[in-house]
Amino acid sequence: MDTLPVDRCAAERFRTGLDEITILATNAQTGGALLAIEIRMPPGGGPPVMHRHDPGEVYSVLSGEFTFYIGGEGTVRRVTAAAGDVVPLAGGVPHTIRNESDAEAVAFVVHAPGAPMEGFLRAAAALGDGASIESVLEVAAQNGIELLGPVPDATTTPA
Repeated sequence: MDTLPVDRCAAERFRTGLDEITILATNAQTGGALLAIEIRMPPGGGPPVMHRHDPGEVYSVLSGEFTFYIGGEGTVRRVTAAAGDVVPLAGGVPHTIRNESDAEAVAFVVHAPGAPMEGFLRAAAALGDGASIESVLEVAAQNGIELLGPVPDATTTPA
């Protein structure tokens, strides 16, 4: 990385759906090791479907609260994480993240390796708000993201 520390004010920002993504470290800047972002998710924000991908993720909740739906063998757990909580997600695990509260939620997120998620986020943002489901499925598949469908009923687990 040529400039450290990262200047958050000058960092690249874009939207995917309702969510604002701030790029803090790109896949290229980290030699393919990771993607680091800040995500600002308004109430009702987040991916609308369960999904699975090879990169692992770590969410550090900075403010507000995120609800994680994490799949398993025939069950989905619902876990709510608030400011100060850290939620690691292994690669290959079905999941989604939502803001089910009435306030904005912000997290620092690391994806490792970074290429699949960075490629998907950039392509999804480029599609814009009126994108067809076929377009979203295509960019997901091109970046190794499997979209699995709606969030099923879940059991609640404390963070």
